[in-house]
Amino acid sequence: MANTTGLNTTEVIGSVGLVLAAFLEAVTLLGNGALLSVVLRTPGLCDAFYLTHLCVVDLLAAASIMPLGLLAAPPLGLGSVHLGQAPCRAVRFLSAALLPACTLSVAALGLARYRLIVHPLRPGAQTSPALVLAVVWASAGLLGALSLLGPPPAPPPAPARCSVLAGGLGPFRPLWALLAFALPALLLLGAYGSIFLVARRAALRPPRPSRGSRLRSDSLDSRLSILPPLRPRLPGGKAALAPALTVGQFAACWLPYGCACLAPPTQAASAEAAVTWVAYSAFAAHPFLYGLLQRPVRRAMGRLAHRVLSRTPRTCALQAWHPRTLQQLNQAHPESPALGPSEVPEQVPEAEGSLNMPQAT
Repeated sequence: MANTTGLNTTEVIGSVGLVLAAFLEAVTLLGNGALLSVVLRTPGLCDAFYLTHLCVVDLLAAASIMPLGLLAAPPLGLGSVHLGQAPCRAVRFLSAALLPACTLSVAALGLARYRLIVHPLRPGAQTSPALVLAVVWASAGLLGALSLLGPPPAPPPAPARCSVLAGGLGPFRPLWALLAFALPALLLLGAYGSIFLVARRAALRPPRPSRGSRLRSDSLDSRLSILPPLRPRLPGGKAALAPALTVGQFAACWLPYGCACLAPPTQAASAEAAVTWVAYSAFAAHPFLYGLLQRPVRRAMGRLAHRVLSRTPRTCALQAWHPRTLQQLNQAHPESPALGPSEVPEQVPEAEGSLNMPQAT
């Protein structure tokens, strides 16, 4: 009885995990596809190149490692497909290459926004986006190649552990975690911390008096109008929202996976499914975090939604049944099959006479 209850609990947990993973896969595909189409149709975005690259990396992950996680994931019942040694090595390489590509792309996007906000008029601080992304993919390829140096997968009778956490990197796991998670986290923290400091200084700076402004009088009403509010707000609170959300999302999604890479393989394998899909949730969060927080992207999405909603034929269908519209259609097409020849109203000669009377006079 106890074994049956344990099996049922495991099956329920596996089924719920499978549904959540499939939902995460669908949100990743739809969100990144929609954001990519909006960014390509929106001219004037300063970081459109990096944002497009991030969407492409998320779509590559959603088309490769996430379906493989659904089909051949270990413990929690997320799939039951057993992979051979060659497919298992391919899965290890894709995981070890695409995850650093995603984290380094996020760091590159943060550094690009730092340059645009902190040093907007300094031409020497501008770096070619193609060069930056070439460095990102070269680093991702080298980190993916480290997975091929790890121990081979288990023979076919034993379950093949094809992930990075379960012995995929061998002794290179700490180095991979350092370059894939610690370095992007430090770059992201430094970039958005500098952005927050600049925004807070701008919020603390008193506004400059405009030209031609009148001097404030020394009356009692004037003194009361310059008193501070009863509940003072923290300067730069709105400017801290975007850095806090970005750094918080990166830490919540990637910190458990990075810590699991530093743990012993047996402990990492026990929490492999949960930690892996928490990291995969970053692919679904990027369209909402990096797309909807930008005002031009929100405006472009609003315009596209307005175009889609304006194409609905509801108003045309309602106007088509209006009596005046039906009368105009019948007068314009008297030989249409809607009215027989006996039902067509005959023209009254008096109306013709009344119309020709001005000509006769």
